[in-house]
Amino acid sequence: MDTLPVASGVAAEPLTPAQLRELYSLMVAVRHLDTSAIAWQRQGIIPGYAPELGQEAAQVGSGYAVDTTRDFVFPTYREMGVARTMGVDMVAYMSTHKATWHGGLYDPVESRLAPIQAVVAGSVLHAVGWAHGQTLSGTPDGKLGVAMTYFGDGASSQGDVHEALNFAAVMKAPVVFFVQNNGWAISVPTERQVAGGSVAARAAGYGMPALQIDGDDVVAVVEATRRAFAHARAGNGPVLIEAMTYRRGPHSTSDDPGRYRSLDEERDGAGLDPLERFRQRLVADGIADEAFFAEALAAAKAEEEQIRNGIQALGSRPGTEMFDLVFQETTPALQAQAANWREESEHV
Repeated sequence: MDTLPVASGVAAEPLTPAQLRELYSLMVAVRHLDTSAIAWQRQGIIPGYAPELGQEAAQVGSGYAVDTTRDFVFPTYREMGVARTMGVDMVAYMSTHKATWHGGLYDPVESRLAPIQAVVAGSVLHAVGWAHGQTLSGTPDGKLGVAMTYFGDGASSQGDVHEALNFAAVMKAPVVFFVQNNGWAISVPTERQVAGGSVAARAAGYGMPALQIDGDDVVAVVEATRRAFAHARAGNGPVLIEAMTYRRGPHSTSDDPGRYRSLDEERDGAGLDPLERFRQRLVADGIADEAFFAEALAAAKAEEEQIRNGIQALGSRPGTEMFDLVFQETTPALQAQAANWREESEHV
């Protein structure tokens, strides 16, 4: 499905061999960090994590299209690959999974990545609000900053998504709604919770173009996301992208996928590993060799060790922050709660 007018969103120059190799290195780094994070949870280093195994192409490819000088990304709790691609400090990002700080310790304004959102479909309305602000303020060069917001096929059934799509279309807000359709809303398959079986088809009801793409092909994801950004940046309004992929493994480290699907079903539904698929393409096109792949893996392992050490070194945040950062001006009730907390916790 492709309802995006070609004239409004033609991709820029084709990806160069250097960019293709960079994409592969990013995917390897994300894959290694993702699988390591699951091990960290089992080892007690972090209390919980939301894996993204199999979704590396969708996340790296879409994140690669972001212009961090003017765009803004609004993630869920599963966009580690997007954050890594955008250059966010990964120790600061993973602080949420360490339960050190909700939303991450990174600077959202500097990184252009909004705080991690744990509420299902909670980030879509924030994205539309930010994007509408772009249309109100304008830009010196006449090119809008674009908001990109992520959610899954399950989240697409939340009311917030429909409100966001409607408002964005009515106000022609520059938003890219990026849906990672991984086949499962936790334990419920897509066909049982998305009427018609396609999230992209819903865009027509809001008068916005949509792209349904192969979310396991990183090059296709980059190209589609670039088209969507060009369309929105030119003032043509929002675009919905539905990246068809597959979540290999659990919804989170507290989930047991064996309760709702068999290992055979997972193997049959997942298709070719997106990382291996891209590797084969690079080899076939003569863009990379075994020495490059070995170097990329070694770099990913070294990065993972540095991040793990950084996470383990994170200390607890001051308890007073739970009261200091609630309102711009405190209230008597909050002051009383803070006093009770200090008395019970700090004995003052």
